[in-house]
Amino acid sequence: MRPRKPKTADHDDLFRARLDQIINLKHALVALADKIDWTWLDEQLADCFSEKGRPAEPVRFMIGMFLLKHTYGLSDEQVWERWVHDPYFQYFTGEVFFQHDLPHERSGLSHWRKRIGDRLDILLAETLRIAHDSGALKKNDLARVTIDTTVQPKNVAFPTDAKLLETAIRQLGKLAKTHNVPLRQSYARVAKRAAMMAGRYAHAKQFKRMNRHITFLRTRLGRLIRDIRRKIDGDRTLQKVFAIPLGRAAHIHGQKQRQRGWKLYSWHAPETECIGKGKARAPYEFGVKVSLTTTNKRAKGGQFILHAKALPGNPYDGHTLKGVIEETETLTGREIERAYVDKGYVGHDAPNPWRVFKSGQKRGVHGQIKTELRRRSAIEAVIGHCKTDGHLDRNFLKGRLGDQINAVMSAVGYNLRLILKWLRKLLRKIIAAIEAAINPPSALKYAS
Repeated sequence: MRPRKPKTADHDDLFRARLDQIINLKHALVALADKIDWTWLDEQLADCFSEKGRPAEPVRFMIGMFLLKHTYGLSDEQVWERWVHDPYFQYFTGEVFFQHDLPHERSGLSHWRKRIGDRLDILLAETLRIAHDSGALKKNDLARVTIDTTVQPKNVAFPTDAKLLETAIRQLGKLAKTHNVPLRQSYARVAKRAAMMAGRYAHAKQFKRMNRHITFLRTRLGRLIRDIRRKIDGDRTLQKVFAIPLGRAAHIHGQKQRQRGWKLYSWHAPETECIGKGKARAPYEFGVKVSLTTTNKRAKGGQFILHAKALPGNPYDGHTLKGVIEETETLTGREIERAYVDKGYVGHDAPNPWRVFKSGQKRGVHGQIKTELRRRSAIEAVIGHCKTDGHLDRNFLKGRLGDQINAVMSAVGYNLRLILKWLRKLLRKIIAAIEAAINPPSALKYAS
């Protein structure tokens, strides 16, 4: 059902304190809350709800919690806990009186992510509108952009053959015990020891002994798979329950270290991909590739992110440029005149290839283009801030949808941090101007 409208209180409460009486109304978070068009967001998300059932949580509250979480780099539990004792958080989410207890369900964030996960680009567009209205970003800044890709790591352990085989054995045994499937042997105890010894031998560079334990684990996993298939043969209910786990276990059992094609790197996150970006400190990262588009010129409020998108399947950078440029133009409403990329975009399929300039390019690079091309590397600092201050460094959300949500909301949080910094700067200038008007400096010059 559509979200219920928050109750407006036009009068004071004898037993509760109004938030606008106990907080500083010139705080940057208060100014940001007043600039966001909550009514427009409510209208954009109206078709995500049914006309039947229990009313959903208020749009301003849930969207506000999303924004606060990614602006301050908090987890779901941390943002709930901080909301209870932070009056500025409560004002931002639309509360009128200070709340001593949480009046909403803690699982609301998870439900809302699944409901509106593919519509979160409107929040990124809203941050750009606020930046433009507050003077932190000009429309001319949107014409020349920088595009780059990075890796958004998944919340998984470093995948090794021993760990994957032992996990598959443990998960199949746990599932068989849950559904009362009698096994000849679960191999849980011997698999745990074999995985531990394989890790120790790998650390000692005794690879023959390590491979012996890996072969032991692979053999036991094969036995377990065949045993379960025999026991559930003819039972359609159990076959449906074990279909996906047996498929994953069979893939782990059969995959090799240097095989071509798709590999399974995590039991609970099968969408994880192995991506190599040529880093000496991290030759391989496990997650999903993410494309970020920023302004090439540093605007008054900073270098804003204009577009963010997860790119599953580890596509070649040049093959993604056309779609990224088109989506960026749709999101910003401004045609891109020049795009600056790195050498990974050689052979791109951009709609206007002569307006795309690569690092190290000499032909056609002169004057202002040469200056702007030197600023291409400034996007690396933006990516670093998204990973250090936001959630782009480790994604805890599930599935392909979770990858896209985390990428977009990390960009939204980065833009909001720039906007809050800009609003604080404006507030300081206003206060300084008021003080100068009230107490003008004396025109008399005293003799020394």
